[in-house]
Amino acid sequence: MNKETIREKAGKIRLLILDVDGVMTDGSIILDNDGNELKRFHVRDGHGIKMLGRAGITVAIITGRKSKVVEIRARELGITEVHQKIFRKSEVYEKLLEKYGCSDENIAFMGDDVVDQELLKRAGLSAAPCDAEEGAKELADIVMKKAGGRGAVREFTDLILKSSGLWKKVSGESIG
Repeated sequence: MNKETIREKAGKIRLLILDVDGVMTDGSIILDNDGNELKRFHVRDGHGIKMLGRAGITVAIITGRKSKVVEIRARELGITEVHQKIFRKSEVYEKLLEKYGCSDENIAFMGDDVVDQELLKRAGLSAAPCDAEEGAKELADIVMKKAGGRGAVREFTDLILKSSGLWKKVSGESIG
């Protein structure tokens, strides 16, 4: 996708929806001896999410798994739209469209696997980490250079902010 098309699409984004495992994390699930689930999140991905919030763009999570650690991380980042253990992500997507008065063109989505394909096709601007499942990468508007849990979310948030002209507002830097 060319830069002009990305700029046009990014300028319409009002809501970013993220998957968790393989997008916000590297997809690993670590279980300790007591059955507690651990996940590793990248701090710069979190900063990108916070910058989107400062720019007035809402962030939501839709994930197929349920994990307390996701609730904790979302709270740290100020994400109030957290939807876990969702088999049909399109149902929550529809509710978010209605709640926020959005159309598909106002939605950015990042996913990495088969369950994300419908939203990758539908969102106004879609992305997949470079290590996503092949079908997800084929459907995404943009494939990030970085992997899930390794900066892919930050790469996408920066692209949205810079392409929509909001970068300077939230970073205090000029686009160089």
